[in-house]
Amino acid sequence: MMGGVYALIAVGLTLIFGVMNVVNFAHGEFVMLGMVLTYLLHHYLGWDPGVSILFVIPIMLGVGALIQKTLISRVIGKPDEAQILLTLALSVLLANAVLLFMGPDYLTVKTPYKLSVVALGPIVFLVPRLIAFIVGLTFSWVLWLFLNRTNLGKGLRAVAEKPEVATLMGINPKRMHWLAFGIGISLAAGAGSVLTPFFYTFPSVGGMFVLIAFVVVVLGGMGNIPGAILGALVIGITESLTAQFLALDLAMLGVFIIFVLVLVFKPSGILGKGKLY
Repeated sequence: MMGGVYALIAVGLTLIFGVMNVVNFAHGEFVMLGMVLTYLLHHYLGWDPGVSILFVIPIMLGVGALIQKTLISRVIGKPDEAQILLTLALSVLLANAVLLFMGPDYLTVKTPYKLSVVALGPIVFLVPRLIAFIVGLTFSWVLWLFLNRTNLGKGLRAVAEKPEVATLMGINPKRMHWLAFGIGISLAAGAGSVLTPFFYTFPSVGGMFVLIAFVVVVLGGMGNIPGAILGALVIGITESLTAQFLALDLAMLGVFIIFVLVLVFKPSGILGKGKLY
């Protein structure tokens, strides 16, 4: 079930890389911001995470466009070191800002279905994880439809493939960059929303998910959205099986073994690099 959440985080990361050729090391902090916003909406307004996500995604879309315009745009086309240092600095800034205002405590969102289960024959699903899985794959599918069936999505793909040719065709790459970064981090924040019913919210939680997101993206192929979805499901299954048959605290062992094998034998990923379709 976690594979669906990983897919939602990873497709945002791979979209940003595919369109802008920027590796966003602050991506996990936007997952954390989504969790924090969902917690605040639940704590003060009593909103369910399923309702909060409809508010969190548009807000973070705007925040992402603003961050791209004011910060990320300054390092596009610059050496990789500049991009890495800027996104790492943004990661540290966001985590410590939340730590300052929210404190270091582990926060939880209590929903009526938090401990509910659904049985399908001998298989038992925890309802919050099942919802997160369905939401994650649904939003990933909607993104795929957006990129392939709309003119705006085709514009993003054009900028990802040949920005110079896209410019000649009347597409503004800067606007496409705003849109790509906004969509990418809004999907990460949406993943944070569906995580809150079964995962603690705290300032450094993003670091756990950005690491997995990078593994998923490399496994599927940098800039390849179908590859990110496939990679996320593979990682989710691997993590679960490792925890089941070895030990819970070794859940990530199988994930990193797969990661190393991919880097050694097929560094371009399962489906190759740079395809947003």
